[in-house]
Amino acid sequence: MLRISDITYSVEGRPLFEGASATIPTGHKVGLVGRNGAGKTTLFRLIRGQLALEGGEISLPARAKIGGVAQEVPSSETTLLDTVLAADTERAALIEESGTATDPARIAEIQARLTDIDAWSAEGRASAILRGLGFDAEKQLMPCSAFSGGWRMRVALAGVLFAQPDLLLLDEPTNYLDLEGALWLEAYLQKYPHTVIIISHDRGLLNRAVQGILHLDNRKLTYWQGGYDQFARQMAERRAVQAAEAKKQEARRAHLQSFVDRFKAKASKATQAQSRVKMLEKMTTITAPEDAAKTVFTFPEPEELSPPILTLDGASVGYDGPPVLKKLSLRIDQDDRIALLGRNGEGKSTLSKLLAGKLKEAGGTVTRSSKLRIGYFAQHQVDELYIDETPLQHIQRLRPSEHQAKLRARLAGFGLGADQAETAVGRLSGGQKARLSLLLATIDAPHMLILDEPTNHLDIESREALVEALTEYSGAVILVSHDMHLLSLVADRLWLVKGGAVEPYNGDLEDYRRLLLTPDEAQKPAKAVEKPKKASREEISALKAELRKCEERVAKIEDMRAKLAVKLADPALYEDDRKGDLGVWNRKYAEVMEALDRAEALWMKAQEALEKANP
Repeated sequence: MLRISDITYSVEGRPLFEGASATIPTGHKVGLVGRNGAGKTTLFRLIRGQLALEGGEISLPARAKIGGVAQEVPSSETTLLDTVLAADTERAALIEESGTATDPARIAEIQARLTDIDAWSAEGRASAILRGLGFDAEKQLMPCSAFSGGWRMRVALAGVLFAQPDLLLLDEPTNYLDLEGALWLEAYLQKYPHTVIIISHDRGLLNRAVQGILHLDNRKLTYWQGGYDQFARQMAERRAVQAAEAKKQEARRAHLQSFVDRFKAKASKATQAQSRVKMLEKMTTITAPEDAAKTVFTFPEPEELSPPILTLDGASVGYDGPPVLKKLSLRIDQDDRIALLGRNGEGKSTLSKLLAGKLKEAGGTVTRSSKLRIGYFAQHQVDELYIDETPLQHIQRLRPSEHQAKLRARLAGFGLGADQAETAVGRLSGGQKARLSLLLATIDAPHMLILDEPTNHLDIESREALVEALTEYSGAVILVSHDMHLLSLVADRLWLVKGGAVEPYNGDLEDYRRLLLTPDEAQKPAKAVEKPKKASREEISALKAELRKCEERVAKIEDMRAKLAVKLADPALYEDDRKGDLGVWNRKYAEVMEALDRAEALWMKAQEALEKANP
């Protein structure tokens, strides 16, 4: 059991923890969440003893091992498999000693301990972990120096998972994984035999792989049972109650203060006035919850082009050697929302670069609309920003004749306020850099937006804002992401990149998730099923339009419901109801809820019709 008791810690005079406490039961999987800069990574360093507490205590069972991912595996000539095996330091030390020990009693002790820790199956276990993170048998025998920094981070993750510490601390591990690796990690953590605390902004991971949420807010820690969605609902309810209580108290204070102000100088009322002053002094202030700054992405709207906007006819693409992808015959319209699926190395990024015009086709033809503008975002572009320049200077280079006020408005439209606009990029957070890169990718109002892992370094609020922006965006979206939540909300078509080909994937994301996690089942011969007749392009477009209308209707009614909920949360409505207003508002709320049920039923019907027509 991990006990965090009344801890206090500051950085450069800024308190991150003040009397914070929490208890994590042994074996629990916990998501650590909180705003950027709140101190989540600092808490990990305090738990590991890398920083000294100013007050309080953090305690673990005696001899408990704490493990986390190193910043990077060194670029050595040691093979990946041997690097992972060496991460279990006890096993490595015992095996080394077994080769030199001469005392029979000690040899027996070593062999017994090696049996206890299952040392003889270690190579198979290490290999399975590496395979789950994207390394096939051939790559596992290659030296670490043959891989880039991002791949070596996977090796570091494999090492700590193999070592199986009693307390596993993971800080944004999916940032350097693809969808397949992220889903494998999610399944692995569900079965991990010890305690796990994970800092993550991956909503799917925080819903499926953890049993509780540890929330760092206002320098305090609060442990909530359940996954992230349950936590978010409970937080919203608590905030609504807290805001209503604060408003009620504010009205009470104003009433008492008004009495004091009116009668404090009147002798006959002096005693009553003084008693109310004392009541005001004793009243514990209820503070309304601080609203998070609205997270936004504002994509400029492109004009509509005639379909298709891009076609591939027998196209192939690669680098200097044989083609990575070949015989591609694909079509993209402006209203398409396509997620690219496929294991790492199959060619998702290669296809993205071909569509974006970053790679030239090696055969066949690629036809683009003459007016087509394409926006392209890849994670490596964040690292290619000019670290000594400000965001304002970056967009001034692209829009030299534009007035500075408009440039600042563009930055604000991506959540980069006045302070960030003139801060050197090197001093911005990873999320702020990603926002700037997304702004640069969309500044020309592209008709097609290609996003390769756009959510790395974005917090949960920013990811939700990106979903909203992409939903409202009227261009085509091609999406590569390890974030299942983002894919499920944005994509309405799935393409599988596999074996040098790109084909529509007929299942949904949950089918694909099951395919990845139970590959043996996928190899079983499927029962013959007659494929439904595919609807024409025009019929599918009409169904998509109907679906969007239904979504807009639901959104409008949901907005009305939210406004009525705010009205019904107003304490003043309950204080004096002689006019019967409360009953009127309750009836309105009931009517809106009925309308919402009908709208959602129509939305589901439209969704099913589209899925049936476009299997």
